Amino acid sequence: MKKIEAIVRASKFEDVKEALGKKDINFFTFYEVKGYGHQKGKNYTYRGAIYDVGYIARIKLEILLSEPFVADAIEAISNAAKTGEKGDGLITVSSMEEIINIRTSLKGSEAINS
Repeated sequence: MKKIEAIVRASKFEDVKEALGKKDINFFTFYEVKGYGHQKGKNYTYRGAIYDVGYIARIKLEILLSEPFVADAIEAISNAAKTGEKGDGLITVSSMEEIINIRTSLKGSEAINS
């Protein structure tokens, strides 16, 4: 079992979701995140208030998968999220020691598919 975490531009999220769907990966968790990276944030002052406009909106996806789906998921995310500019995002893959479905008590890949 693997866990894929991907941070992508919010503007590319729908493309990523659609690309994953085409690979039959239709279940994942996502949320909005902020970060600071190579593109360096900038602050502007307007009427005495400081605004940070250097951050690009991001979405973080968390996907739990069986081994056979990992390569397809990475390919789908990479192709859909890529703009060729700094700040396109990152994909990390981790091994999951144990996964348990709370409702059914099933474990491993059965927990994900139930």
